[in-house]
Amino acid sequence: VQVVESGGGLVQAGGSLRLSCVASGIMFRASTMTWYRQAPGKQREFLAGITGGGSTNYADSVKNRFTISRDNAVNTVYLEMNSLQPEDTAVYYCAARGAYRDYWGQGTQVTVSS
Repeated sequence: VQVVESGGGLVQAGGSLRLSCVASGIMFRASTMTWYRQAPGKQREFLAGITGGGSTNYADSVKNRFTISRDNAVNTVYLEMNSLQPEDTAVYYCAARGAYRDYWGQGTQVTVSS
């Protein structure tokens, strides 16, 4: 199983970014996919999840700013992030939920400047 995130970068406060995550080696369309982030010195934080059927849930901290979506045709899940603030600076991780464990990517850095 391979999970690869992309789309991170440097953005000014108030800006937007879209992260992508491609998962291979799993039955993608049936898999729940999730996004997490980890800021320096902090624990990894759940952001959003989407089931194979398209149901979504969000952490309160990002609800109404972040949107998770998926395209099963290309085994990709997205995280659209709007109104970014410096406190959103972190490494963002994607995880694919397998039958017995989660599979994690290497993460992509998002830096929001004030």
